[in-house]
Amino acid sequence: MNKILLHVEGAAVLILSLYLYSSFQFSWLLFFVLLLAPDISMIGYLINQKVGAILYNIVHTYSLAIFIIMSGVLISSSMLVAFGLILSAHIGMDRMLGYGLKYPSSFKDTHLGRV
Repeated sequence: MNKILLHVEGAAVLILSLYLYSSFQFSWLLFFVLLLAPDISMIGYLINQKVGAILYNIVHTYSLAIFIIMSGVLISSSMLVAFGLILSAHIGMDRMLGYGLKYPSSFKDTHLGRV
């Protein structure tokens, strides 16, 4: 049941991010070009499991997305707001599909279960 709630939460974040992105009338070309960019953080796995998990988890937390959005609001940077919304959409999409934060034991071990 908890796992289902986390998937639903991810879908809700994705939908809200898409709605806000659309409301601000940001570029959809930018959105689709950058939607998968956060997965570049998987490059840490080339070093080792622990570094990979840490780097991946830092990039894939809602806290970072919220920080970027709030920074954009505070300094009136629409580009930062757009980047933050794209990141939150990416994270929501990942969670909706069952990809969670990584454990250092294996790339497939996540807080949502084994992928």
